[in-house]
Amino acid sequence: MQVLNCSTKLLILEKMLKSHFPESLKVYGAVMNINRGNPFQKEVVVDSWPDFKAVITRRQKEAETDNLDHYTNAYAVFYKDVRAYQQLLEERDVINWDQVFQIQGLQSELCDVSKAVANSKQLGVKLTSFKAVHFSPHSTLPDTSSLSPPRLTYLSVTDADLLNRTWSRGGNEQCLQYIKNLISCFPSVCVRDVKGNPVSWSLTDQFATMCHSYTLPEYRRKGYSRLVALTLARKLQSRGFPSQGNVLDDNMASISLLKSVHAEFLPCRFHRLILTPAAFSG
Repeated sequence: MQVLNCSTKLLILEKMLKSHFPESLKVYGAVMNINRGNPFQKEVVVDSWPDFKAVITRRQKEAETDNLDHYTNAYAVFYKDVRAYQQLLEERDVINWDQVFQIQGLQSELCDVSKAVANSKQLGVKLTSFKAVHFSPHSTLPDTSSLSPPRLTYLSVTDADLLNRTWSRGGNEQCLQYIKNLISCFPSVCVRDVKGNPVSWSLTDQFATMCHSYTLPEYRRKGYSRLVALTLARKLQSRGFPSQGNVLDDNMASISLLKSVHAEFLPCRFHRLILTPAAFSG
């Protein structure tokens, strides 16, 4: 195991990961953020260098953390050889198994391997899989002249409570703090009403993934979700980031929207495992 602290090596890794799209997208997004100021205090672990077979991004050991915060305590995984990934999992000090955390990636074998190691350590595992999506750089923004309200802006930390209440994964203190951190660190897009309140929005997570895209029920069917999604995709692309997202298989409204803007549904799926030590399972 080796922690890559050298900025030159991290830039080389970024270029290397790009040649393994789409499976490397989550790790690639995290490494891009590390190379551009590292606002989320992440670091990179590889099995070897430069001929790595597995890479994991994780929270820096010295970063302040909440053991119940699986939103922030998140690992992204990419491997060329799944056995190298398993060996990294089993190595001491690569993963903090004493807290609630998540593992995510775009390779199916990581599910079984992660579960097997977690079960051996008596951690509970909750797996959710999604369709993985990528926005084309050529997607065209819709005409906004007829939209009311037309005020397109970005999210503020003061909006975090609303986002926490409306996110299917939210409703708790850890998520509230996580959302505040995302808003402070990464690009977001928001449509506001005449009073300045958010009515439709999307933000970006620590892996440069578009997330928590939501429109208040009374403001749906007005074109806001489409406007927000494409604007955020363009914003990410203008900064050199891939515009990626995830959608649940049964979220037909979002799938229809993504098809209407010619987003690409990737051949691989996005997998997120939430792992809980026995001490916190209650």
